[in-house]
Amino acid sequence: MQITLSGHHVDITDALRAYANDKLSKLEHHCDDILSIKVILQVEKNIQLAEASVHIKGAELFAKADSDDMYAAIDALIDKLDRQLLSHKNKTIDRKQNVRKNISS
Repeated sequence: MQITLSGHHVDITDALRAYANDKLSKLEHHCDDILSIKVILQVEKNIQLAEASVHIKGAELFAKADSDDMYAAIDALIDKLDRQLLSHKNKTIDRKQNVRKNISS
């Protein structure tokens, strides 16, 4: 899994990079098919924004989160991506099971 982390109007410190990489690596627990993740951290006025695009086999997922704190924005972003990955995984499992049922009928 390739993680690309960039910042707009914010310096990406080593602590922030380590925190984001640690949180993003936990997404692999739900889906082994993650090819790459592109994360953009931004500061607009007093709002901290985090957005990510996750490229997996068969889909492209996108999430965006904001907060007063960058770490909280990253946590909210990870929660959104986690829900999307679980939803995508369940859809693919359901599709595979429906195909198997139709073949055996």
